[in-house]
Amino acid sequence: QFSMERNREMAMMSREEQRSVYTDPIVADQLAQRVLSNLTTQRMAENRADDLGFAVSDSRIAREIRSFPEFQDNGQFSAYLFDYVLNNSGYTESQFAAILRSQVLRSMVLGVVSVPMNVPAFATRATYNARYATRDIEYATIKYDDFKVANPSDEQLRSFYAQNPRIVPEFRTASYVLVPADMAKPDEYDAAYEIAIKVEDDIIAGEDFADVAKKHKAKYVSLKPFSADKRPVDEIMTDKMVASLFDMDEGMDSEMIETKKGFVIARVDKIAPAHTQEFESVKKDLVADWKRDEQKKQAYVRANEVLVDLNKDGKFSGKKAGTKSSNVSRTSGAPVDVLNAAFNNSVETNVIVPGADAFYVLRIAGEKMPAVDTKKMDALSKELKTASERALMDDYNSFLIREYPVRVNEKVYKRVFAK
Repeated sequence: QFSMERNREMAMMSREEQRSVYTDPIVADQLAQRVLSNLTTQRMAENRADDLGFAVSDSRIAREIRSFPEFQDNGQFSAYLFDYVLNNSGYTESQFAAILRSQVLRSMVLGVVSVPMNVPAFATRATYNARYATRDIEYATIKYDDFKVANPSDEQLRSFYAQNPRIVPEFRTASYVLVPADMAKPDEYDAAYEIAIKVEDDIIAGEDFADVAKKHKAKYVSLKPFSADKRPVDEIMTDKMVASLFDMDEGMDSEMIETKKGFVIARVDKIAPAHTQEFESVKKDLVADWKRDEQKKQAYVRANEVLVDLNKDGKFSGKKAGTKSSNVSRTSGAPVDVLNAAFNNSVETNVIVPGADAFYVLRIAGEKMPAVDTKKMDALSKELKTASERALMDDYNSFLIREYPVRVNEKVYKRVFAK
């Protein structure tokens, strides 16, 4: 079943997509997981159909077969085309009938939750109001930079560093041998593969990477130290390749890896473990961070004073520096942090909002409902219908998974199918 389903998926792919399956392990794994998902869903649907007493008669299967355009000649069913197509597809008549029967049963089980759904008008209007309503707000901005602080003492810096240590990430030094080839050309692919086998044999025998590359006219590259977050500027060093190198021990060689540029064998030459920097080596750099932290503390104290007055008086006292009044939507009219807080809190709420460079003291004064825009309402109604249908299907799939669990024997699967 797995092989037939995989072949069916492959048959619907373009040549470029098929080539990716053979040359890119990630794409091959994604295809395998999709096939397994299809098979498990099919099995769950069949088990559900058995419980419900559904059955598909032979006459129904015959009608389905006769309706396939691939099996028709001038609008009439052709036994010759039926046999011809099945033979080319690798199916027997009984196998095709079994697959078709399963698909019909699946449609019986899942079809009930795939019908269009109507969303009540009040729900559409409520969502429309929530999305397009505006709010009247006032807010005071207390910037960190408005507060001046003196240089810290060594004791203050040490205390700050104890709470905010500087970690140097793990660095690795690696090298690789590339046997270049245009992987889309079968002749080049085969020739490069033969050379790569010889390269791999020599490396296993203990020969030096650079010497092996020179011997077989391949490309040798020695990379400068790099961390997992900052990969080298190198077309071979993809995210997957870097991740693989960080899973290997020092001195370990990779297996032969197929890439878009050819065959690669990589080695982890050296590992520099992650470590905390010595205080003295970062002392000068800590001063700016300490000052910023102190400014935030003082700004927060001031913001609390403003909030206390606001809660007491019901309005901002006097003319606070940086106080603004605005009618805002969910996307414009104030800094993003203020907008998020303005719509995540109730009307007549007063709150402190932290930002990247300032604290904001926010007052949510009122709310204005939007005028009805027919085009927007229609678009929103379609969006909600789609979301409701998807949610219903997700719920029903969860029910099937819960009531008809399917388990994959990973050991057998990997032995038979996994590369």
